[in-house]
Amino acid sequence: MVEAFGVYVHWPFCLAKCPYCDFNSHVRHEKPDEARYARAIATELGYLKPRTDAREVTSIFFGGGTPSLMQPSTVQSVLDAIAGHWTISKDAEITLEANPTSVEAERFRGYRAAGVNRVSLGVQALDDISLKNLGRMHSAKEALAAVEVARENFPRISFDLIYARPDQSPQAWREELTKALTFAPEHLSLYQLTIEPDTTFEKLHRAGKLITPDEDTSRALWDVTQELCDARSMPAYEISNHAKAGAESRHNLVYWRYQEYAGVGPGAHGRIGADGARIATSTEKHPERWLARVEQDSHGLIEQEKLSQLEQADEMLVMGLRLAEGIDVARFERLSGVSLDPARVSFLESEGLVERGENSRLRVTPSGFPLLDAIVADLAA
Repeated sequence: MVEAFGVYVHWPFCLAKCPYCDFNSHVRHEKPDEARYARAIATELGYLKPRTDAREVTSIFFGGGTPSLMQPSTVQSVLDAIAGHWTISKDAEITLEANPTSVEAERFRGYRAAGVNRVSLGVQALDDISLKNLGRMHSAKEALAAVEVARENFPRISFDLIYARPDQSPQAWREELTKALTFAPEHLSLYQLTIEPDTTFEKLHRAGKLITPDEDTSRALWDVTQELCDARSMPAYEISNHAKAGAESRHNLVYWRYQEYAGVGPGAHGRIGADGARIATSTEKHPERWLARVEQDSHGLIEQEKLSQLEQADEMLVMGLRLAEGIDVARFERLSGVSLDPARVSFLESEGLVERGENSRLRVTPSGFPLLDAIVADLAA
């Protein structure tokens, strides 16, 4: 079996900055020069290629920002550049993130013709008051219309919702998620609202002007999420992602299974390897500074760090235990050179928080997932 290898392309531009967002996204009054950015992405891909072993690309992900602001010709240009450096698998998953405000049927047809076969829509909520409070520029009606356009153009679609919003009750979330599940054919990303540093929501939260649900309500919202998705045969294969069997995001599984991927574009991260090493890469976040770096140096990387065995093992724990399938303990021990503490594992098992699966796997139980951060910290200590 060929090990998965992904390419992540970051398009950092948005029409507006959402108040909860801490992603590397930027608003520009003038449209960026797409052809120039596409050439720079191609150049950076060329810089990274010799730093990877000969690989077959199994997934490509256009993230942002708002990649659906790109013209289809720009997406085509980037895909051509990737194909010029690596072999792209015939059944590669090629995903593009889109916001409902930028969904146009003609543009979606263009993305499909370019090779995109999966789209992920940032719906975030299905009522207009919540959408306004989240700083979104679309209505619930526009969001659902965008879902329909996506379904008409792509064989696979997903959309995101944010829950545990201010004043959201479990019953209100039950009604909203029930509606969402009637529109989601195979995959949903369902995120509890978190207050991230240096966001508008963080400032409001600190000032007491934004109150999020308490711990008991958050747990009730979590339980509703699992109940409804399980009933629709869309269990959580990752802590915030639900899918029917076989419909999981293959690109995101590259991250969570701690496999390798090249990251290009402003603020992109990567984990690439050659000659048995694993290199952590990251690029300049500011779009214009990234562009200048690439045009001068053939890349915008500000970090190329060889990870130690223990650093790799810690990353594998953090990423892999998010998955319902858990981690391969034997692989973990090969990476780290050490074994998980049997006493810690036994204690977590006795508390019903982790369990041993088949083929040397360790996974977090459904009752343990709400305590995931604490479990990972305990095992990594």
